[in-house]
Amino acid sequence: MPHREPSGWPWLRERLVRLRQGSRDSIPEAAPAAVVQVAVVTDSAAALPADWVRAFAADGRLTVVPMPVMVGTEIYGEGEDDIAETIAVALASGKPVKTSRPSPGQFEHAYREASERGFQSVVSIHISAGLSGTVDAARLAAQRVGIPVEVLDSRTVGMAQGMGVQGAVVAAADGMSAADVLAFAQDRLDRTKVYFYVPSLEQLRRGGRIGAAASLWGTMFSIKPILAVEDGRIIPLEKVRSAAKAIARLEEIVAADASGRPAGQARLAVHHFGNQAEAQDLARRLAVALPACPPAQISALPAVLAAHAGLGVLAVIVGEGSTPAAAKPDAFAGDVSGPDDVETRRGGAAAEATEAGD
Repeated sequence: MPHREPSGWPWLRERLVRLRQGSRDSIPEAAPAAVVQVAVVTDSAAALPADWVRAFAADGRLTVVPMPVMVGTEIYGEGEDDIAETIAVALASGKPVKTSRPSPGQFEHAYREASERGFQSVVSIHISAGLSGTVDAARLAAQRVGIPVEVLDSRTVGMAQGMGVQGAVVAAADGMSAADVLAFAQDRLDRTKVYFYVPSLEQLRRGGRIGAAASLWGTMFSIKPILAVEDGRIIPLEKVRSAAKAIARLEEIVAADASGRPAGQARLAVHHFGNQAEAQDLARRLAVALPACPPAQISALPAVLAAHAGLGVLAVIVGEGSTPAAAKPDAFAGDVSGPDDVETRRGGAAAEATEAGD
């Protein structure tokens, strides 16, 4: 399994820097010296920064398939302007909110498009199969196309999944084979952890992500749970009596994890839904507690995850890079630096997304 930092990083950093400094027209068109043979496909649960998607989607090397969210009888796709507000209002009013996997046809289209653009293979990285049927849809699509497709169950969500995707994009830019791109992404995924706090377990119960007994227990005793994603599923980590104590404990858990990583390699991302100020405060406190760690990326949860976590969620992803500690902060492996609040912005829900659940 490759652990070295691919040489494609300088080109990727230049592309992102120019994107942030000016218009999309200023993005360098030249590809890195290596011949890029592998396209990367993922889903919007990866919570990738918007500048990453813009920078690498134009030439097909990265495709983000939107995951649909159903509010009442209406279907929305990640990236629609009013989706976050629509979900928030629906959750507050008790209106049904469900999610669905993308259809196999959406993935088939992405794979065929990669083939038409001249890529020789695809690495497709998706939300945990323990939380969604997305991986199954991708595997069905892979059987229908001529281009070789490697489908990887990330066994995680959010920017934990996104860090694996970023690793795959970098490895592909370095000219690695599909097998090596897959291995590099898996290595990144294996080094990520997801910790999160939710004010209520009810929405997770409604979505089938936790049992009814756990939700009732939390409600009756006013427990504020700290949860984690372990082996692809949501597990309870600790039970705390108040929201303030739960957030403080979340901070302690994250700081302990990050400080136990190899020197200079810990990387953080903070997700929120409807509580951006809380997320910013948490990120600032983590920056003080972890001075050697680059500032956390702060972003709203993708709609498909917000629909299950509910309002007020705070999630922190701890991952690793492999660039030496002496490197500049913006040069680290898995660079997720970007605006304070970014979302993966893709088109609306596809007409084929008709499954009643995910």
